[in-house]
Amino acid sequence: MPHLHVEYTANLAELEPRKLLLRLNHALMATGQFASEADIKARASALEVYQVGTAPAERAFVYARLAILSGRPDAVKKALSDAMLEVLQGAAAWPPGLDVQFGVEIVDMDRPSYGKARLGV
Repeated sequence: MPHLHVEYTANLAELEPRKLLLRLNHALMATGQFASEADIKARASALEVYQVGTAPAERAFVYARLAILSGRPDAVKKALSDAMLEVLQGAAAWPPGLDVQFGVEIVDMDRPSYGKARLGV
């Protein structure tokens, strides 16, 4: 915990997903909400098949979903969302004229049923 899923459209060639995940992980640790940096599991997926709206315009998006254990107040979730959104917006030099949308979602994982094990530590 937490689990971070980032999806981005494949037309964002300037986006470097490994760098983006590292920057997001640093931003999450800076919030003070997570005990260990090794607890953050992040992954990114480029979407080859996508559609933004209905117009034929060139569009793109980057969307992050952070799953955290339930029980945190809305203000904490908002702070996490804001920190991630700032990183997403600054992740690359976005091409001029490209309509790029950014989104962040914070999702609660059921604390009583969550399980975790770790080997090799």
